[in-house]
Amino acid sequence: MPSLTEPSLSHPGDIMIVDDNPANLRLLEDMLLQQGHEVRSFPLGRLALAAAMEDPPNLILLDVNMPEMDGFEVCKRLKASEEVAGIPVIFLSALSETQDKVKAFRAGAADYISKPFQLEEVQARVETHLKVHDLQQALKLQNENLEKAVAARTLELAQANERLTILDHAKSEFLDLISHEFRTPLYGLVAVGELILDGLASTPENNELQGIFERSRRRILSILDDAVLLTRIDVNELQFRLSAAPVSFDAVATQAIKRAAAFAKSRDVALAPPSEALDFFLLGDEDLLVRALHALLETAVKFSEKGETVRVSSDLVADSRRVIIESQGRTIPSSALAKFFDIFSVGDSITPGGDLGLGPPLASRILSLFGASVSVANQPPFGIRLTISLKDSPGEI
Repeated sequence: MPSLTEPSLSHPGDIMIVDDNPANLRLLEDMLLQQGHEVRSFPLGRLALAAAMEDPPNLILLDVNMPEMDGFEVCKRLKASEEVAGIPVIFLSALSETQDKVKAFRAGAADYISKPFQLEEVQARVETHLKVHDLQQALKLQNENLEKAVAARTLELAQANERLTILDHAKSEFLDLISHEFRTPLYGLVAVGELILDGLASTPENNELQGIFERSRRRILSILDDAVLLTRIDVNELQFRLSAAPVSFDAVATQAIKRAAAFAKSRDVALAPPSEALDFFLLGDEDLLVRALHALLETAVKFSEKGETVRVSSDLVADSRRVIIESQGRTIPSSALAKFFDIFSVGDSITPGGDLGLGPPLASRILSLFGASVSVANQPPFGIRLTISLKDSPGEI
């Protein structure tokens, strides 16, 4: 019998030995106990199966040739049970034919040691498979914890999203309510104001008052309309995108120029028709696109000096079509360029035509809904250039 050695143990475990040979059992028991392992020995496969099901070990050393039930059958039954299928099994056998080893691995063995075995080899293989088993268990536990964390995070995000949806709808309803509540007394003030102003004599001073009154009325209504639309876009962005259809940009430009004409005339600024036909289509909502272009045209007017003309043109750059709006008058301070399309970012100190309000951010938000964008730049010597980048959509003129 080989002598027992006592190398230092780095990985103790709960090991089950199944062998009908008492000498082999004692030899393996002594060796493994000296290594600090917990050892359970069984002479029959059915006894080992019952014990493993009740209290699974970390590793099983399994003899092949046993009465009643051989090692192959024991291993197959172990691997067929979800509770113990992960336990590594090392076969111990005097059979050395390749086909016997193949049969062992097909039954689910993790390793195979031929008899007569060397204790050093048994120790090394036991140590290796205990480490592998522990690593697998640790990985399994980590995956389970990760799945739980992901599930918890998913639930948390779902609940947060549900709360945000409720808040978004509440915000939209609140703004609708505020808009309605503002309009009701506003219309009363406007009606009374118009009656008073209509009764005044036509003098330069009174005419100036009427102009101030009209601009203030228009300004308040514009802010209410733009604020409500911005909120609706934020709350129902997907719905707006799904409603997109091919739209003629020529029709959009015609309507927008028509709507902006009175505003331009009030500031003694001309709106020139497009320098060439805008005969292309894009995916979008016609009313929203008209509103966006209208806002940008009025923005250009506000940066124009009296007697100047706002011009609209288009060109192609790579795969992108551009629509360019140019004005002559005043430029934008460099500090304001980067935040030009932010809400309430630009005051009336940089434009002679009144503060910009929500026009630029609303236009930018509408265009972004349909895959377009808008940028602004100063153009020499004095003026600005608004550039809309669009993607064509198939359509018929």
